[in-house]
Amino acid sequence: MFDPSPMPWLAAVFDEIDYGLILLDADAHVVHLNQAARVELDGTHPLQLQGNDIRARRAQDDPALADAIDAARRGLRRMLALGGPKHVANVAVVPLAGPCGAGTPTATLLMLSKREVCEALSVEGFARCHRLTGAETRVLVELCRGAPPGEIASGLGVAVSTVRTQIGNLRLKTGAGSIRALVRQVAVLPPLVSALRHAAAFQGSPS
Repeated sequence: MFDPSPMPWLAAVFDEIDYGLILLDADAHVVHLNQAARVELDGTHPLQLQGNDIRARRAQDDPALADAIDAARRGLRRMLALGGPKHVANVAVVPLAGPCGAGTPTATLLMLSKREVCEALSVEGFARCHRLTGAETRVLVELCRGAPPGEIASGLGVAVSTVRTQIGNLRLKTGAGSIRALVRQVAVLPPLVSALRHAAAFQGSPS
């Protein structure tokens, strides 16, 4: 018999979203992390998990984080840029009200930015959908990373003219009017999370 309650499925849904999601209760304690968040909160991320609390790795980021969480309790949304020059992470702090969507927020959601535009599985699926060759797919990945044709050619060990031909093929096969439009197609792909990432997320995951 069908169970109308969404709760048994929500954790599985969150784990298929390739954005780190951290749910805090009314006292700002962590009650849930999806698998992407478990992977993201490694030794370099500006946020870190300490017991049941989320903290900024740099002391100078703590006031901004605390202020944003306090604002969420009052129903205000904030965007934070945390971390130093080597690793800056954007974090959206979103208030969550009760089931009816009204009243004082009872929880806070931290949404972590992605580290890369091109997730490997999403690009692979996009490549199969548009019948891209392996060489064209490699060029596409480099374009999404912001590399110009000359740099791509040097990295792949081919002539610039070859890369430009492959870019032309990419635009033809995908219907993109420009490189920018092509990259945008990839940037808005549905994120696909690999089974390997699922396994890595559970290694040493908090109880």
